[in-house]
Amino acid sequence: MNTTKVFNKSNKIPIFDKISYGIGNFSVGVAIQVIGTFLMFYCTAILNIPGSLVGIAISISIAWDAITDPLMGYISDNTKSKTFGRRHLYLIIGGLGIGISNLFLWNINNNFSVMTKFIIIFIDIIAIKTFMTIFITPYTALGAELSKDYNERTSIQGNKTIFFLLGLFFVSVVLLSLFFQSSEEYPIGQLNPKAYSSMGIFSSIIIVIFSIICIIFTKKYIPILRLNENQTEENLGLHDLLHSFKEIIGDVLFRSVALTYMFNNIASAIFSNIGLHVFTYTFILNNQQIALIIGAQFAISIISQPAWTFISKKIDKKPAIMLGLGLCITASTYFLALVLFRNHILSNVIYFLPFAALAGFGTGGLFTLPLSMIADIIDLEELNIGKRSEGTYYGCLTLFYKFSQSITLLLLGFILDIIKFNSNLPVQSEGTVVTLGLIVSIASATSFISALLSLKNYSLNRLKVEDIQKQIAERYSTNEVV
Repeated sequence: MNTTKVFNKSNKIPIFDKISYGIGNFSVGVAIQVIGTFLMFYCTAILNIPGSLVGIAISISIAWDAITDPLMGYISDNTKSKTFGRRHLYLIIGGLGIGISNLFLWNINNNFSVMTKFIIIFIDIIAIKTFMTIFITPYTALGAELSKDYNERTSIQGNKTIFFLLGLFFVSVVLLSLFFQSSEEYPIGQLNPKAYSSMGIFSSIIIVIFSIICIIFTKKYIPILRLNENQTEENLGLHDLLHSFKEIIGDVLFRSVALTYMFNNIASAIFSNIGLHVFTYTFILNNQQIALIIGAQFAISIISQPAWTFISKKIDKKPAIMLGLGLCITASTYFLALVLFRNHILSNVIYFLPFAALAGFGTGGLFTLPLSMIADIIDLEELNIGKRSEGTYYGCLTLFYKFSQSITLLLLGFILDIIKFNSNLPVQSEGTVVTLGLIVSIASATSFISALLSLKNYSLNRLKVEDIQKQIAERYSTNEVV
């Protein structure tokens, strides 16, 4: 075997390179959070599209996203370009595409018929999801390629998570405060239609700028990572594609992490997509108060990243993620208590800060650790079959949770209609607002408990992964001698 094919990635990654890579996730965070925070509210409360139709559009788009993720990963894994390597061409196409399609989403003429608005929303959200797949799947795979060190992987993912959370924070706090301020015409700022157009333009510019920064400062890794491409030429036929998916999904270790990640993201999807409804109508909070709660949660998640790196070093990754899930279950239970006693805490933001602290610290670990664990599983793949398929693995990972999100958001859309949410009413009925709060709290707690149970079959730890990497190194050493 040619020794240049083996790239020694056990050394630490320079902090500047970690930051350069992580910056790309700021664009991802902004793109995801703009849609997750505002789209359902924008469609139902501003464009007056029935929740069931919105749920259908979002559900189908996520299902499409789920299907294309592993396909994009497989294509990226088997791309061999001297100029762009396996990843960077897709980062360019995806980053620009997300920005352009996001711009059009928030500039829909409200005078169009309901069906016309629905069709435009559907086409545009499909476009956004497609470009997100083109960017995010190769981007995530790139992060797994940068290091083989067990703890350095967590550090890289932690840095990446910080920028992702900063993107979420930027949307939920900065954009919410900046563009949705109360006025005489719109006392509830998030009901101002013009604000969405301005927000869309600004967020699209940010998405494009930060994706370009990531591309420029990580392109120096293209020649190095090309040395680690599989020697064997892969056939991009359907049979080979399906066989690759079947092997990955059939892996017990992968399924354990994928199901955990899936249930974590279901809880996140529930909170993101109807959280604005709950804060606005159930608890009568204004945009500044909502921004404070969500901002505190994300700030704590960001600050917690070094702590989770330290915790995972001390007690290992699986116990660390179980601790994070326990904190999130506690936070969901506390939120349930807030809903049950809502009449005593209306418009009082102070009661929500303990929830923000618990959920913020807990989810900080859930954003980072599963992605690091997948990189460890890929080491085992390399030991067993002699190749690495980062893009396909991370594509299959998102396939799991996005299909479940698709079903979840479809149900949420219909639930908004079933509980008689009416965008034309400034004050919803008691039954409607209480049900909204119960959905967020109980469904989130159930999802986190399911994530905890899914981890029982995961058996890798630091010692096992180091042994796997030692065997891989010995195999390469033997081949070199031969």
